[in-house]
Amino acid sequence: MHPQRSAYRKGQPLFRILISLARTLKLLAIFAYATLDFIATRPHTRQQRAEWLHRFCARAVRQMGVAIRQHGPYPEHGVVIANHLGYLDIVALAALHRCVFVAKSEILHWPILGWMTTIAGTVYVERGRGASALSAGSRMQAAATAGLPVVFFPEGTTSNGETVLKFHSGLLARAMAAGLPITAAHIAYRLTRDNGPRIAVANDVCFWGDVSMLKHIFRLLGLRGIEIEVRFADAPIAFSEGPAQRKRAAIEAREAVLQLRPPMLSDPASP
Repeated sequence: MHPQRSAYRKGQPLFRILISLARTLKLLAIFAYATLDFIATRPHTRQQRAEWLHRFCARAVRQMGVAIRQHGPYPEHGVVIANHLGYLDIVALAALHRCVFVAKSEILHWPILGWMTTIAGTVYVERGRGASALSAGSRMQAAATAGLPVVFFPEGTTSNGETVLKFHSGLLARAMAAGLPITAAHIAYRLTRDNGPRIAVANDVCFWGDVSMLKHIFRLLGLRGIEIEVRFADAPIAFSEGPAQRKRAAIEAREAVLQLRPPMLSDPASP
């Protein structure tokens, strides 16, 4: 186990457990309402399903007391790439604007969010399968043609936010070959309230490593003052080479995301 995760295994104070329980019930009610809304409206088009996911995520972050701060314009079309810190990235980006995600197939098994992103039209990619990436590329282009921004995370996995991991080049190259503009974004989390000495953004807000997702969500729901900062570049990335130079494109895309990284955010729980 990573040494930074050791504190995560310890118990919560009673007041945070009560907050977690109350918010869990509220989140289940929001999920039930979204399910009934889907059954009643029967969204069929990509735009309608993306709008349904947008409504659910916007309602969820509002009711859970999560603040989202947006800097720069959310692209209306093309591709958006960002660093990846956990499931909150998906919720935040969908809450800000209707969009279509391209994601690893493991998300299919995520509680609640996996089901919702699936019926909302998420394009899934299976690791190590070239045919899956090729199919994802064509479906990604179809979503962009429908007028929806397509969002994916080139790191391919999540991290604790200390750095931006190396970018994979496959989907980037396919987006470039399709002539889609690619805009960089950067996501950062912070806690604006002191939740206790054992709580820190890297361990309790970011979702990475081998921690149980259900356990992480329950602990997360007990936190106060969660803030998500999303920064979008003002213009698409101007790559120096074409899609044939995919490794170079991956390096330049990562640099574009890093340039949006804000100064170190203060964390009340940090030493």
